[in-house]
Amino acid sequence: MLICPQCQFENPTANKFCQQCGVSLTQNTCAECGSLVPFDRLHCQECGAVAGVVWWAIAAAKSTAEPDTIPNSLRVTSSGYLDLHKRYQIIEPFPVVNSSAEQQGQVLDCQPFQLSVLESLVIKTLQEQDATDFAHPETYRLWVEAMEVLGIPAIALPYISLNSQFYHALPAIHNAWQSEQHMILLLENRSGYPSLMEVWQKDSQAIPVLQILQWLYEMVELWQAMDAWNCQQSLLVLDNLRVDAEDQILCLQRLHFNPTDAPPTLQALGRLWQSILADSTQVFSAAMTQLLTDMEEQRLTTPEAVQERIETIAQMEQGSLQLEDEDTNLDTAELPSAGKERDFLPTTPLTAKLSEMKEQDAPLDSDEMPTIVLPMQLASLEEVGRTDVGQQRDHNEDYFGIETQISKFETPGGKTIHARNLYILCDGMGGHAGGEVASALAADTIRSYFKTKWQNQAFPGADSQNRPDVTTMTEAVLLANQAIYDINQANACSGSGRMGTTLVMVLIYDTEVAVAHVGDSRLYRYTRKRGLEQMTVDHEVGQREIQRGIDANTAYARPDAYQLTQALGPRDENFVKPDVQFFELNEDMVLLLCSDGLTDNDLLEKHWESYVQPLISSQTNLDKGVGELIDLANQYNGHDNVTVIAVRAKVRPCLEHLR
Repeated sequence: MLICPQCQFENPTANKFCQQCGVSLTQNTCAECGSLVPFDRLHCQECGAVAGVVWWAIAAAKSTAEPDTIPNSLRVTSSGYLDLHKRYQIIEPFPVVNSSAEQQGQVLDCQPFQLSVLESLVIKTLQEQDATDFAHPETYRLWVEAMEVLGIPAIALPYISLNSQFYHALPAIHNAWQSEQHMILLLENRSGYPSLMEVWQKDSQAIPVLQILQWLYEMVELWQAMDAWNCQQSLLVLDNLRVDAEDQILCLQRLHFNPTDAPPTLQALGRLWQSILADSTQVFSAAMTQLLTDMEEQRLTTPEAVQERIETIAQMEQGSLQLEDEDTNLDTAELPSAGKERDFLPTTPLTAKLSEMKEQDAPLDSDEMPTIVLPMQLASLEEVGRTDVGQQRDHNEDYFGIETQISKFETPGGKTIHARNLYILCDGMGGHAGGEVASALAADTIRSYFKTKWQNQAFPGADSQNRPDVTTMTEAVLLANQAIYDINQANACSGSGRMGTTLVMVLIYDTEVAVAHVGDSRLYRYTRKRGLEQMTVDHEVGQREIQRGIDANTAYARPDAYQLTQALGPRDENFVKPDVQFFELNEDMVLLLCSDGLTDNDLLEKHWESYVQPLISSQTNLDKGVGELIDLANQYNGHDNVTVIAVRAKVRPCLEHLR
């Protein structure tokens, strides 16, 4: 089958266009100029940009292979393809053609919309059962047996297992197959990522010590996870260590398996870091030096002990940075207070642990505690909105609106974004064609309100005079309510004939987020640190009873439990009290505005790890992810319209100040 890149519809393999949306299934769309490019072309014929789907290929011989045997899968390299079906066209010739040497290179996928055998297996297995606990013998047996039937080498299993937990650090595996003597793996292509040494040698002095500690912490965490799969060697091959330039996350190009005669130890990892730090002109603390010495002399022999030491050093570094701020008379009057949740590095296992330690150890009077209060900056901001009629309705009463104002400032030190973005989602109800009128009117009224309010005002980042507050957010909502209410009154509508709509509205102002909602449309927030969080509380009878102290089971046993207690339009402003809240983009974050067609039956809470968690990675196509969420809603709910707005925000600290 062919999976449409636009709407995710499953088409027969012979189709040339998607049966649902009409998108071409024989050509890629160039990301630079929008031209259609045949699948078998790597570069766009109009602008020359890379437009094809490229995989990193590894061809390895099995240990039982005869020394003079050429891999079966490579016999056709003279025709330019890696496989006999001529799907994977070789871009870079494999340098060595003999069975005793592993071979690597890049291949162009000439059928990128077709699921591979491995992808089909993963999707089928995870849909049928939650088979992700690979440490469980029964789960392991299930995967191995299924892979053997399909001719997939067991070497692919560590990628599947580890990627479910460390998707940002490990490349995704696309396909794998084997003959009697040889194995082929196709991985996400990370050859364009700069190596750690390239980043290091470019300007090691500009890399904050806390960033170095974070990388080391991540490596120790990976080391521990890789022990079960005997592939810690992956962390000792320098060229295999890459850096995601956008997120500054340490990642691997591939897995390398341990030599059977001499499995690596933490001592080897310490030596690697000693050699890396030796190339730096930066002066490191005695504690940092002692950490590597203790790893070398095997006084730290477990990953847990090394991580604990790193956490201690990071706390010391935080304290020293605070003292430097005081010595240079840093004016922190307008910086966020220590009471706010504001991490100065993107949240990862180390910074999450530090935050937890600070919360546990802080005395009641924390005035004397060393703290660091650095503002975050937007590094990137992406959004995708989509709505679908669902499986049972004959028309769509949902509506969404996205209004963006972006200003970018780029220097050799990185890119900073100033944003003033408005996201609105409404779920209409009532009367013939009334729901769609109410939802569209609410969104347009709010958009016009902010457009007028901000006209000729300074852009974000210039001042703080026009930032959203409770009054502004409430006024916008009440104006939308009044616009719908006036129509109801003019038409003398009553009862179910009175149109109305729910509303969830998000306003992003640089790194500040303002939220207002009425009804049961929701906002969710996902971060690596906290997982998935529901940020709004539905305005419905069941929730009202819970807030009055009634047990949840009793509250939702009422026949009217899901009846709305608030909506825009049916009643005047005296009966509308929007919930307004504020929080900050203090770490990489995904925001999801959803109508109840997606959120009913706790659908996101049940499936967030598969459908929401991947969206935080810059390597994940946000548009495709939103399409998959709508497909999920139609598969398990389908009784209502479905609308989703996904916002992916990436932040970074003010590194100039850290330096």
